[in-house]
Amino acid sequence: MLILLPPSEGKTSPRRGRSLETATLSSPVLTATRERILDALIALSEQPDAAAVLGLGGTQSDLVALNARLRTSPTARADAVYTGVLYDALGFDTLSSAAKRRATGRVAITSSVFGLVRPGDRIPAYRLSGDVSLPGLGPVAGLWRESLGEAVEEAVGPGLLVDLRSTMYAAFWRPPATSPIRVATVRVLHEVAGTRKVVSHFNKATKGRIVRDLLEDGANPRTPQALAKALGALGWHVETGETTPRGTQLDVVVREI
Repeated sequence: MLILLPPSEGKTSPRRGRSLETATLSSPVLTATRERILDALIALSEQPDAAAVLGLGGTQSDLVALNARLRTSPTARADAVYTGVLYDALGFDTLSSAAKRRATGRVAITSSVFGLVRPGDRIPAYRLSGDVSLPGLGPVAGLWRESLGEAVEEAVGPGLLVDLRSTMYAAFWRPPATSPIRVATVRVLHEVAGTRKVVSHFNKATKGRIVRDLLEDGANPRTPQALAKALGALGWHVETGETTPRGTQLDVVVREI
């Protein structure tokens, strides 16, 4: 099983540590694209219009400067760099030893700069949203669409891909109809008085708790149906949608926030 997470806008900047070495990151098939994006982002960050291109406000010049130092800034494990609602609920640092070992092999994070990173990959903090278009290269999503599929297929192998990415990062790569990968996408619905809706903050927190539960339990389902059963055993209410050539949608319905 491979659990594919979205990144977080907020990140913790490492205070110390060696500088970035892209050759040491997992999924080396992505190295060339990583290098192209790094070069373009650093060059952009030295331009006066960088904040506007990156969709940042006038008071966020520190984030532009952060990008300009990507090759020289300290790095830390990705599971310590990414923060925010989903990652706070998942709580990498408070997992049991066994769950941390499982996370190393079963979790991957989508990244605008690095494509795909594992929890133990050492990266610097950065700011690049998935909907940005880099001068000279074009939309970030389009750049990853060309190469991310091979890395995902290699990472998931014969197992199940559990896709928890947000809409923006799902655009980086979608399994083609001919893909041999078994895919389960997870949607979180909040039900109140018989009405169901998606609530962004709650959606992220619930996904983080689901991942934590799976890692602590040790379940390693091979099909979407088996994943639904495993989540049910963990106390989640799951409804299985139709299976299409692109995967099976699982709705996790929660009645209390």
